[in-house]
Amino acid sequence: MLRASRYLGSLVLAAAIAAPLFTTACGESHPYRAYDPYSHDYHQWGPEEQGYYNQWTVQVHINNRPYKKLNHDQQSQYWQWRHAHGDDHHDSDHHDNDHHDRH
Repeated sequence: MLRASRYLGSLVLAAAIAAPLFTTACGESHPYRAYDPYSHDYHQWGPEEQGYYNQWTVQVHINNRPYKKLNHDQQSQYWQWRHAHGDDHHDSDHHDNDHHDRH
């Protein structure tokens, strides 16, 4: 039974990560900068970030709708989760410290 549970968990994770490959027509296919209210900075939103986002929606059991349509609290919850999962997210390709209020 434990083996089946691990298999199912791996399958769900793989599906969440692979989903961006099959959903490019959903309006989220073009990279953009997403504001992170948790860290007060911007992140490049592209296929890799979409994969993490899809994983988050599965784990917290919310409808997978575009990140841009989440309310402020939900976006903050996503970034709190995101900073605790995956890469350290300090790579310059994914993390942009341009706050628009500093030069």
